[in-house]
Amino acid sequence: MESVSAPGRGLPADLWRASAARSSVELKSFFRNRQSLVFTLFFPVILLVVFGAIFTGKVQGTETDFKQVFMAGIVAAGVMSTAFSGLAINIAIERDTGLISRLAMTPMPKAAYFIGKLVKVVVTTVVEMALLLGIAVTAFGLPLPGTAQRWFTLAWVLTLGTVTCALTGIAYSAAIPNSRSAAAIVTPVFMVLQFISGVFYPFHQLPAWMQTTAALFPVKWMAQGFRAVFLPDSFTVVEPAGGWELGRVALVLGLWAVGGLLLTALTFGWRSARVR
Repeated sequence: MESVSAPGRGLPADLWRASAARSSVELKSFFRNRQSLVFTLFFPVILLVVFGAIFTGKVQGTETDFKQVFMAGIVAAGVMSTAFSGLAINIAIERDTGLISRLAMTPMPKAAYFIGKLVKVVVTTVVEMALLLGIAVTAFGLPLPGTAQRWFTLAWVLTLGTVTCALTGIAYSAAIPNSRSAAAIVTPVFMVLQFISGVFYPFHQLPAWMQTTAALFPVKWMAQGFRAVFLPDSFTVVEPAGGWELGRVALVLGLWAVGGLLLTALTFGWRSARVR
């Protein structure tokens, strides 16, 4: 006789249905929210258009166009915008309004909540990447990756970077006391890491102390991985290590992903301090 799984036990069939339903809700909520679209999805696009129109010429010591270097950095910023900043703020708002605590009391497997968030992040990151690449290629004439190996590098750096930023964003949401302070606590981190990680300025031209600090965080390594995708190998002459260090990119991003997962397991709260 076929057994019937009990609601909320997190068995595969239950988890699949709940995750699919939760993912649908997350995506509809995001794309219907104009504020989320502007702040999370279009902010990096706006930066690309503005800075791409301002800066011209080649990076000193290379034959590489500055716009091409900036493109690699802004892709990393786009991943951080959708997977870290947007996610951390969204979770803080849902926790403060009591939505998360209400979901925790339903038969929905709790894992479905996180899967829904991850699906939303993956979809929005892919859309972000498509927008950035489309504008960079059509408006600024930047070349796409020229080999299958570079496309493969783009795929794994984008995937690993997205997962890393998402897990870190979920963990960081524990530091946000309420929805009113969410943007104030997340945005400075988002902006500072961009400036010290070579998004707006060639990384090798930043002060040594700034490079050392940036190397502790994943944005620098994402930007470096994307430089390996979009820039010629001759650009490594000005890279601090003299090469792309893709193995180290994978290692650092992987360590941050594991750290984010552990911190999430230890710190994630299903209710705000003011929700009883």
